[in-house]
Amino acid sequence: MTITVFSFYTLSVAAGSDAYSPGKGQPPVRPAFCETRRIHMEKITTVLFDLDGTLLPMDQDLFVKSYFKRLAEKMAPRGYDPEGLIKAVWGGTAAMVQNDGRATNEEVFWDFFSSVYGEKALKDIPVFQEFYEVEFQEARQVCGHNPLAARSVALCRELGLRRVLATNPLFPSIATESRMRWAGVSPEDFEYYTTYENSVHCKPNPDYYRDILAHCGLRPQECLMVGNDVSEDMITETLGMKVFLLTDCLINKEGRDLSGYPRGGFEDLISYLEKLR
Repeated sequence: MTITVFSFYTLSVAAGSDAYSPGKGQPPVRPAFCETRRIHMEKITTVLFDLDGTLLPMDQDLFVKSYFKRLAEKMAPRGYDPEGLIKAVWGGTAAMVQNDGRATNEEVFWDFFSSVYGEKALKDIPVFQEFYEVEFQEARQVCGHNPLAARSVALCRELGLRRVLATNPLFPSIATESRMRWAGVSPEDFEYYTTYENSVHCKPNPDYYRDILAHCGLRPQECLMVGNDVSEDMITETLGMKVFLLTDCLINKEGRDLSGYPRGGFEDLISYLEKLR
């Protein structure tokens, strides 16, 4: 896509013309003229979707409360004090958010968690896995559902756009794939999706998005990021991506001005995507 930009310049007139002379002793000038030049605008080839609060409507605080309640109930019989367990999970989460790329988020989490509980934690990994397969599924009850989420992803496929699920990689793949299905989409709808097993950074670190670009062979200028969190998702604009702020479950912890972002609900998003034809 190209657009036309008009630039104005003032140049000297030919000798002998005094129609626009500013005065005696001053070089005559001619009026400004318009120069047309072409600027290339990168075509969008790829849409990155956030998951929690975007494709999957949710109150994040309510979801976390439900998640921790079920995890604590699962692990209490194995000797994990609920308060200590939740504190350790938050500590492991913080370690993943601060990950500098030295290891996968999975490794960073379990390094921290095992520093609290020792080898016992590592031996209990299969129990945590079982939790995500069974009890975690009950957290779906506190999440919403909007059929337009799946419609937005399907529309991207119809338009020939590549699709990436750029969800903060704090969960194992089984939990991420489950939440995708709760939203009405599937892993097969995306060429790539981030989990704690395949990621070495987290949002809002720009390197998390740079990792996706490198993995998929993309330039930021050809990407559109769709998300609901101003701090975590709209930061992609600083890399050169286009953005769309989905406001149905808006998170704006810093109270930033939203006027500069294309934004709205799913109907608005679909209209926006339609214009990419």
